[in-house]
Amino acid sequence: MKIRFTLLCFSIFLTGCVSKPPADINNICNIFKQYPKWYVDSKDVERRWKVPVPVQMAIIHQESKFNARARPPRTKLLWIIPWTRPSTAYGYTQALRSTWDNYKRTNGWFWSSRDDFGDGVDFIGWYANQANIKAGIPRTDAYSLYLAYHEGIGGYQRKTYLKKPWLISVARKVKAKSQLYAMQLNSCQGSLKSRSWW
Repeated sequence: MKIRFTLLCFSIFLTGCVSKPPADINNICNIFKQYPKWYVDSKDVERRWKVPVPVQMAIIHQESKFNARARPPRTKLLWIIPWTRPSTAYGYTQALRSTWDNYKRTNGWFWSSRDDFGDGVDFIGWYANQANIKAGIPRTDAYSLYLAYHEGIGGYQRKTYLKKPWLISVARKVKAKSQLYAMQLNSCQGSLKSRSWW
């Protein structure tokens, strides 16, 4: 009983630590000025996994609009009653629970959380690295990485996305957002601190 109470208190504490979405999600400079730690986290991922910061941020923009608690909308029973969700996707990256568990087993920490920004960008770096190793996708290729991210690396290799014109359109948006973020970041990178001193 005491252990359950402790875990409940700890989860309530963690819930209070979740950041609100940035005020301006379309400008990477404004995002990092509002949340300097996010820039530190993203640069750490760039150094570790060789995935550029704009690529990481473009994927998160598409998946959750930087909403730490994002989930797919519930389906409706009899068109009215809220029912189950179509998948276990959650958090900044909309990672499925099974994929997240695989990430934690192979690379992450036991306490890694889908609603923690630093853990989320590290997951994206890890996944992009897997896509590079298994499918030969360059870590800088936001378009192809997003297709593999959505379809799974096996699905990408089987080209399942070719039957989904809407997904190709979304992947193009991710590529365009990555390019925009890269241009913006070039203009403000000098004023951002890429390492934490605490």
